[in-house]
Order: sequence, then structure tokens, then C-alpha cells
Amino acid sequence: MTRHGPDTAREQLAIVRELYAEVYAEPPYFVGPAEVAEFVAGWQQRVAEPGFRLVLGHWDDRPVGFAFGAQLQAQAGWWQGALTPLSPQLTAEHPGRTFALLEIGVRRPYRGRGVARRMHDCLIDGRSEERVALLVLPDAPVPRQAYLSWGYRPVGRVRPFPGGPIFDAMVKPLGQSAVPRGGSGPE
Repeated sequence: MTRHGPDTAREQLAIVRELYAEVYAEPPYFVGPAEVAEFVAGWQQRVAEPGFRLVLGHWDDRPVGFAFGAQLQAQAGWWQGALTPLSPQLTAEHPGRTFALLEIGVRRPYRGRGVARRMHDCLIDGRSEERVALLVLPDAPVPRQAYLSWGYRPVGRVRPFPGGPIFDAMVKPLGQSAVPRGGSGPE
């Protein structure tokens, strides 16, 4: 595993782009060239977000996976578009409250070998936030099950932007803090 902050993550774009295009071309994502170009165009802005961290997983010196995230800011629209009633106690953001796991992916031949879990653990190791949150497509049962086994709990469904996909929002406490439940989300 190699961990990168904003200073070195910018230099990793070619590797991340290749992994992103390969991993997310598969169902249920079906990412194509236009989405990959959009991802690349937003990389510099993403890397500049507070608390950004990137982890690259390697197998025999070959990049086989990536995971990255950043700290949610109060003005972030993460919880907007909630389709499940979510309590203000859950959705109120302030600096240092939530680290958002934004993307994690592993090349097909290396799945089921613990790479994703090791990248995840490296990504959140030493974080000072109270919790980590992620969004997962309901029709992506393998990652959803992995997140459950890693200690995440569903808190509701959200559609972060109009016309976009519906996601299950999941939250995991970091450190000793407890995470409030958000409502009658999927269990």
C-alpha cells in the first residue's frame, strides 16, 4: 500500500485514471469514456479538498486498486436528496466530523484477496474525524456486504444530485465516538 496526500496524489492521476476506468466499466456502474474524462477533469479539485487522502494497492509492484476520500465540509451536499428521513443529529456536518470514503476499487483478478480491506484500513488509519461515511449502490451487493463486514451501518437512502442514482448511505464510527442512527434506512 502507498498512501498519498494532496502533494503526491496529483502525480498519481494516470494510475488512478486507469484503475477507475477498468474497475467502473463493469456492472452495475457501466462507466464509459465520458465519465472517465469527467473524473479526470475533476481530479485536481478533488485532491484539493480538506483532508484528502489516496491509497494505492499494489501486487508485485503492479497497481491493482485505489481508494480515496476527503473530509466533508458543512456546506457539502452529502446528505441532500435524502429519500429516507434522516435526523439533523446525523446530517449536521462541521469541520472534523466526517471523513467521506469517495471511491474504492480493485481490479477483478485481485478481488477476494483482502486488497480492498487493506486499502480501506490504510485510508482511514490515523484519521481524526468522528466517523467515516460512504455511498453504495443498492444493486452492488458485493461491496455493500464488504462494508457491512467492516463495521459500516446503513442509515438511509440518498440521491445526492437531481436525476442521479440512488445510494445507500452508510456510516462507521472512528475512535470512541458513537454514530447516531438516521432513521428507517435499509438494514
